[in-house]
Amino acid sequence: MKRYHVTTFGCQMNVHDSERIKGLLESVGLGEAATPDDADFLVFNTCTIREKADERLVAHLMDARAAKQRDPGKVVVVGGCWSESMKDELFDQFPFVDLAFGPGNIHRLGDFIQAGGEIPRGHFSTFDSFAGDLPLKRDRDYQAWLQISTGCNCNCAYCIVPSVRGREHSRHPDDLVREASALAADGVRELTLLGQNVNSYGRDLRPAVTTSFAALLRALDAVPGIERIRFTSPHPKDMRDDVIEAMADSPAVCEHLHLPVQSGSTRVLKAMRRTYSRERYLTLVERIRDRIPDIALTTDIIVGFPGETDAEFEDTLTLVDEVGYDHAFTFVYSPRRGTDAARREDQVAEEVKKERIQRLVDLVQAHAARRNAALVGTVQEVLVEGPSRTDPSVLRGRTRANKAVNFGGEATAGELVDVRITASTSQTLAGQLGAPVAV
Repeated sequence: MKRYHVTTFGCQMNVHDSERIKGLLESVGLGEAATPDDADFLVFNTCTIREKADERLVAHLMDARAAKQRDPGKVVVVGGCWSESMKDELFDQFPFVDLAFGPGNIHRLGDFIQAGGEIPRGHFSTFDSFAGDLPLKRDRDYQAWLQISTGCNCNCAYCIVPSVRGREHSRHPDDLVREASALAADGVRELTLLGQNVNSYGRDLRPAVTTSFAALLRALDAVPGIERIRFTSPHPKDMRDDVIEAMADSPAVCEHLHLPVQSGSTRVLKAMRRTYSRERYLTLVERIRDRIPDIALTTDIIVGFPGETDAEFEDTLTLVDEVGYDHAFTFVYSPRRGTDAARREDQVAEEVKKERIQRLVDLVQAHAARRNAALVGTVQEVLVEGPSRTDPSVLRGRTRANKAVNFGGEATAGELVDVRITASTSQTLAGQLGAPVAV
């Protein structure tokens, strides 16, 4: 049997795409290899959002070139967003690559890769189909991704996603309910809904189909067996009251919201083309917490966007203080080819960005530590994921607020259990297993 190995870079959308890639490859007769060295097909599912992902990918590609020199029969395949952005020059820069495809063409991969078949050299890219109907190989039996849309209609100055994933396109709500029902019948208890902007879901389906993200949340909440629903990522401009109400009213929807802010400065937000102000964002946070008081809020923040002044960076710090996030993904701005921000001449010096990111990380960690410490002594519902990666004698899992917990006791992966929290850090909670939560 020919074997494949998939290496994934980037966001949850790419992780889910890789599950589809694996399922598709196995459907045409390939088996999965434990390591790249054991594989006949080396597949890289790429990201182009951040510079570090590019650097890591190139290092992996150089390893693949060396492997192909040792064994000319190996096939090197590059998919994903970076592949799409490089389609006009990829083979010139990396002539050892055999096949490349964009994120909108996973469904065609099986046409080109067959066990023992001939590989036609080239790149194929369109945005004409969802991967939702493809075979799927999930990493976990009890958790699953559910892709509700693809592409993006936003025009953020720093982002390349619309050009590599196309315009926004929503899946039919009936298809999503059917897929969720099938996943629940297969033992899935937790769904994470995926889209570049999940809360604009359904607008492109009108007038043929009248739906919304709020309506989808309520429909999926009613699917028997689905006990937790998460989603990523919403856009603050589209976070309307009907979505907040659906979150509050739907028992399966978890008390966690990832709400990217990117900057605390209204001027910088305008330059980013985020279409909301600092004040509008803070008012939104207040409305959410009024309706869902125990919600955990996380975010994305970019440091050093072109033209960001010291005072504007301070605006970001004061916003972080005001919101008090449970966690934040913090990024140093890096220019992405083809974006408006990359063409600006007022780029912030690297040493300034490094100093700012450290101050921001320290502040975020302080708030995360404070919010986690407030949970010590409480009992949290935890979905068991298995043994801890660092200590097999301890179990790990996540709360409804998406906080990682290491805890003592005996339980099986996929169980929902009560854990009393006994200690905390800025990153994790520790606890002891209690009685199972009634199903």
